[in-house]
Amino acid sequence: MTTSTKPASTRISAARGSELRCRGWRQESLLRLLENNLENAERQEDLVVYASFAKAARDWDSYHKIVHALKNLQESQTLIIQSGKPIGIFNTHKMAPLVLMANGNIVGRWATPENFYELQDKGLTIWGGLTAADWQYIGSQGVIQGTYEILAQVAREHFKGSLKGKFVLTAGMGGMGGAQPLAGKLAGAVILVVEVDRARIEKRVAAGYCELIADDLDHALALVEEAQKKGIARSISVVGNAAEIYPELLKRGVIPDVVTDQTSAHDTLYGYVPVGLTIAETEAMRKSNPTEVRKRALESIAVEVQAMLEFKKKGSVVFDNGNNIRSQAAECGVTNAFDIDIFTARYLRPLFCKGIGPFRWIALTGEPNDIQYIDQLVLEHFPENELAANWIKLAGEHIKFEALPARICWMGHGERTKLALLVNDAVRDKKLSGPIAFTRDHLDGAAMTHPRIGTEGMLDGSDAISDWPLLNALLNTASAADLVAIHSGGGGYAGYMTSAGATITADGTDEAAQRLSTALTADTGLGVLRFADANYSEAQEAAKEHKLGL
Repeated sequence: MTTSTKPASTRISAARGSELRCRGWRQESLLRLLENNLENAERQEDLVVYASFAKAARDWDSYHKIVHALKNLQESQTLIIQSGKPIGIFNTHKMAPLVLMANGNIVGRWATPENFYELQDKGLTIWGGLTAADWQYIGSQGVIQGTYEILAQVAREHFKGSLKGKFVLTAGMGGMGGAQPLAGKLAGAVILVVEVDRARIEKRVAAGYCELIADDLDHALALVEEAQKKGIARSISVVGNAAEIYPELLKRGVIPDVVTDQTSAHDTLYGYVPVGLTIAETEAMRKSNPTEVRKRALESIAVEVQAMLEFKKKGSVVFDNGNNIRSQAAECGVTNAFDIDIFTARYLRPLFCKGIGPFRWIALTGEPNDIQYIDQLVLEHFPENELAANWIKLAGEHIKFEALPARICWMGHGERTKLALLVNDAVRDKKLSGPIAFTRDHLDGAAMTHPRIGTEGMLDGSDAISDWPLLNALLNTASAADLVAIHSGGGGYAGYMTSAGATITADGTDEAAQRLSTALTADTGLGVLRFADANYSEAQEAAKEHKLGL
């Protein structure tokens, strides 16, 4: 397949300011979000945004065509994108989505890792991750509040409300895992993060997400002990392989209070680095002997999960943080891998039942003061939402912006719509420097089916029913969102997940107000109904309160 390439000397960054390259702010918004994904990318040269191979576009030829299409797209047209490749532009109408996309979707029986890799190598598909291919990634901040809220719930449930002096052990500091050290510190813990790639650690230290790099495990444990004795929260990292360090800690009799993991265990070819191989050796073997890499990665994952299970036996609070590590270990013969809880069902599901989830907004002109203004709107207009108020205060003090200034804040049904309309009014009244894009993570009430993450252990047994994210995407399309996407898993996630994403831009117009009102209300409303339908009493009460459903 012939593709154009990006010149080595050129680095893509999101445009700033008020000058338009497109025919309107809706199109310019999506173009800037695409550029923002790449500005935040792990490997921009490969279009990989995070998680080792989640891509923003299929190839550079597709990227350039998408950019050209967005620059020339009329407001009454819709661009169709198939797994990162632009296919066509159709005349629709002014309230229709500007972009509709589907990424990584493979028919069930064919959705295996082997088939996915073959189709990817042929240039026919990509894995879009959750927010990579639909241009909704905002850097490590995108998952940091979710990680923080999990740890806060762990504190409430297991440690009388506080992680002060508690030792949290985890691993992985990539595009998602990189949020862990700061989230742990904000939750009051002493957190040690194991990462095989020193460059990733250094990136997180430079971004303010991690404080210290330990020279080795002895040094790391000394730093942990020092912080515990002083009663201070601290984030510490150490270069190493979790499949070696977790068992070594057990051997030494070091039992953390909390244990989890967010390595790239979702993929055993491009993600997880096997024990005994350097990063360079792993990359070389991926080309020369991919079957051996997958085998050795699975074996290493099995060792790590066995260690996690042993930590649990010895009293640690242990949970899977959503990277599919238990499923991989089970495939390698760890029959009790699912004795480890999944974070969603264990700690976050009560929030989803109320339509509360990872809501996000991005300042499209690049002006940090816009985010600070919206922070104040949240504090002023949602004082009863203690979760949001607490987080906005923490984020304002501790979160450094990556690329375009952005914020994540877990907000519920009705709240998202109210805030977005307040922001749209502020754009209209020029209280903000320019338009604001609203989006969310795919791990939201109605937006994901993943029987090993978001929908594990549903009360009614509907873990694997993937109608919900499909309905979510259809409803967001009918509700006039600016971009709507349907994703399914690829690689190690093949056959495990279907999800949906949406983006709506507040540009100060009456039409934007209508889009924000219809799409955001429908999006969260369906999330409440998804859990009400599954017999969760909290969701049924929320549905009754908001007059949702039949």
